[in-house]
Amino acid sequence: MAESEQPPEQSSKNALGSKLDVLRQEIDVLDAEIQDRINRRATLAVEIAQVKTERLEQQGPEEEPIAFYRPEREAAVLQRIMDRNSGPVRDEDMARLFREIMSTCLAMEEPLKVAYLGPEGTFTHAATMKHFGHAVTTKPFAAIDEVFREVEARAVSYGVVPVENSTEGAINHTLDSFIDSNVHICGEVEQRIHHNLLVSKTTLRDKITRIYSHQQSFAQCRKWLDANFPNVERIAVNSNAEAARRVQGEWNSAAIAGEMAAELYELEIMHPSIEDRPDNSTRFLVIGTEPVLASGNDKTSIVVSMKNEPGALHDLLEPFHRLGVDLTRIETRPARDRWAYVFFIDFKGHQKDEAVQQALNEIVSKAADMRILGSYPVAVL
Repeated sequence: MAESEQPPEQSSKNALGSKLDVLRQEIDVLDAEIQDRINRRATLAVEIAQVKTERLEQQGPEEEPIAFYRPEREAAVLQRIMDRNSGPVRDEDMARLFREIMSTCLAMEEPLKVAYLGPEGTFTHAATMKHFGHAVTTKPFAAIDEVFREVEARAVSYGVVPVENSTEGAINHTLDSFIDSNVHICGEVEQRIHHNLLVSKTTLRDKITRIYSHQQSFAQCRKWLDANFPNVERIAVNSNAEAARRVQGEWNSAAIAGEMAAELYELEIMHPSIEDRPDNSTRFLVIGTEPVLASGNDKTSIVVSMKNEPGALHDLLEPFHRLGVDLTRIETRPARDRWAYVFFIDFKGHQKDEAVQQALNEIVSKAADMRILGSYPVAVL
């Protein structure tokens, strides 16, 4: 049969095939262009590193050291990417793509070492990857104070620790570590927390007698567990990643953990997103040894000890209200050396902003002690 005599359906298939070929060829051309552009960006990153190295060699001992990683610049760049994005790719997805490009380029300037509350596969590990990208070298630690010590000793470039959960509240170990440390807060990460019930390939799903997880995860999934596994033993362990690791070798157990732990320990998600509150999220802080310049959209965190007298809390908060400085969080912790309290306060703005400076100056005159923990970019992703 001649081509002109083909059935209509065959002719339609041929036309669609030709259109697919044209579209795929266009994608191939675009892929090559994107690849060239990424390599050009990487070349510029290497040139920037060379300029910074030359400037470092010429610096005097009293000059501020040149930073290879600039948190405020990265936050501003990612925000611009989201602002100018026109779709159909979602703003956050576009920013994540660029985050990985930036991470790779930064590694060509100066590889970063980042400590985090481990082990591998925890939500803090996931938050570290979200903030820094996958081209950094990560180092897990078993306790929050160990992360602080590594940063203070400059054994790592930065550290990542959890500070508050939307369901369970503040992480007191982190707040207490700030009291004894001189680190700076350099950034924040907001991570939506989805808990999953994980099993291994050998788990007998109808014979589960124990579930492992961190105590906070049990608290965040309490209603779901009561409804679905009311008679199963709940065993608290040090981390969700440890829970996932234990399940690997047991046929009658399950774990509550995130997707990263499932991938790392080769487990299957038996029930996804079992958290009681769908908006469950955790905020993490990035800590370092150097202060951060203003990005244009910043927060500042301080810790304040007030004199034990009537009206002390009002005196502390009144300057913020009068000067229009927006408070975003306030936490109270008992002081260790006397019957008093210290206040951890977050507010919008950079410590160099005029209104913020005026508020802080007034607080210093009233407080027993005040320390600025850091000004840092508001979480973009």
